Amino acid sequence: MAEPAATPRVVVLGDSLSFHGPDSGHPSDEPRLWPNVCARALGGEAVLFAGFGWTARDAWWALIGDPRLWAELHRADVVVLAVGSMDTLPSPLPTYLRTGLRYLRPDGLRRVARGGYRAVQPLLARLTRGRPAVLPARLTERYLDTAVGALRVLRPDLPVVGWLPSVHRSASYGGVHTERAVTHARLAAWAARTDVPMLDLPSVIAEHVLGGHGNPDGMHWGWEGHAAVGRAMAERIAPLLGGVAASSVPERGGSGT
Repeated sequence: MAEPAATPRVVVLGDSLSFHGPDSGHPSDEPRLWPNVCARALGGEAVLFAGFGWTARDAWWALIGDPRLWAELHRADVVVLAVGSMDTLPSPLPTYLRTGLRYLRPDGLRRVARGGYRAVQPLLARLTRGRPAVLPARLTERYLDTAVGALRVLRPDLPVVGWLPSVHRSASYGGVHTERAVTHARLAAWAARTDVPMLDLPSVIAEHVLGGHGNPDGMHWGWEGHAAVGRAMAERIAPLLGGVAASSVPERGGSGT
C-alpha cells in the first residue's frame, strides 16, 4: 500500500442518502453530512459525487463519464461506493419510463403525469409486492464488480469500500421493501468473494429510520443518523489507511437515533 496521506482524501460515490438531511438536500460541503463526518474523523476531507436516485449503474456511469471524477481518483486515498440502496426500491414502471417523465412537454402534461405517478406509486408497490426493483440484485452486483475491477486496474493500491443497502419506511413506496434482503445477501457474498470491505448500513441506521427519527419521508436521515453513519464508516476505513490510527476515530456509541 502506498504511503498514506497526512490528510486522507475520501472520494464518495453516493445517492441522496449522502447529501439529503432531515429537511432537504444540502450542498456537499455541509459539515453534518455523513461523508464529511467520516472524513473529519479520519483527519481528512471528503469529495462527493452523487445524485438523487443514483444506483450502482449511475456510479459506474460516473466513473467512466465524469472527467472531474477521473481527476479526483488520482488524488484519492480511499473510494467509498455508497450506492445500492436506491437499487432495491420498488419500481412499478420501468426505469426508462419513470425517469423519462421529466422530459414530457408541455409543462402542464409533465406535471400531471408526474403527479399521477406519485399518487399511484404506493398502491402499485403494494400490488406488485415491491417487484420489480429499480435495479435487480444481479445488476447491482455486476456494476459494483465492474467498478471495483476498473479501480483496481487504475490504482491497485487504492482501498475501495462499499456498504449494504439501507432500510426505509417510506409511504411513497407503500412501506414495501421486498428486494432489499435479496440485494443485501447478494452483495454480502460478493464482498466476501472479492475482498471488498463493506459497512453493514442497516445495523447502524435501521433504528434511526424505522423508529421515525429521520426525515419525514421515511427514507432519508436526520443529523443524528448522518453522524452515526459517518463515524461507522470512518471506523471501517481507518484500518485501510496505514497512517490513521483506529483509536483516533471516536466510538460510535448509541444507536444514532
